[in-house]
Parts: sequence; structure tokens; C-alpha cells
Amino acid sequence: MTKKSPNPIDVHVGSRIRLRRTMLGMSQEKLGDSLGITFQQVQKYEKGANRVGASRLQHIAEILNVPIPFFFEGSPGSVDEEGANSSADFMNSKECVALAAAFSAIEDKRVRQSILGLVRSLSRDSSAVSDANDIAYAAH
Repeated sequence: MTKKSPNPIDVHVGSRIRLRRTMLGMSQEKLGDSLGITFQQVQKYEKGANRVGASRLQHIAEILNVPIPFFFEGSPGSVDEEGANSSADFMNSKECVALAAAFSAIEDKRVRQSILGLVRSLSRDSSAVSDANDIAYAAH
């Protein structure tokens, strides 16, 4: 008997749950407690080993304060703007999670804007950074 590999959509949704949870500085245990499940179950969702049901995804979206489509942005096979795959790869990287967590911990709005300006000046594609700016400030 061979072990079935996780569905790429389930893996993507799980990685987006992890991204948002980490951005908020929330532990797997705290998310699990809010959902009435163990942190091990949260780990399985985040790895895509277990599929997240619709009602559970709705509850996770409420706890993490994001709309449900957030979990599917950049998902495999989705019809996104050009360059979405490389963007989605970065959004699921450890570097992005760490960067998002550190950035969201900065309380001074002027400091965040300064950092964003610096990143824009270093970016080759300022329109992508502008789109990210809209997303970042929607979360604050």
C-alpha cells in the first residue's frame, strides 16, 4: 500500500493558514484551542496532510481575520496575473513568513511606511510592491 500524497490545493491552503497565523504571532496551539482541536491537527492542516473542510475554513478565516479567498490566492492552477507562481512561491517561503511577522510587529506606521519605501526602491517591479502595499495595509 502506497501513501497518498497531499493534494496541491490542500498544501497551498495549509501554507496560507500558516502564513497568516505566523503574521499574527499566533501559535498552532492557540489556533487549535480557538478551533477546539489539537495543535497536531493544525500542523496536519498546515502541511496539507489533512484537508480543511468548508465550515472549518470559515472558522479559521474568522479567527485569523481574513476573507476566505485569502487562502486560495496564488494556488496551483488558479488564474492569476502574470508572475503569480513566483509570487506564490515567495509567499509560502520561510523568508516571507519571517518578514511578514517582523513587519507586522512594527507598531509605528511611519516606520512601516519607511521600510516599504526602502523595499520599493530596491525592487525591480514597483507595481508588485504597490499591490503588496494594498494587501499589507488592509491587514492593519
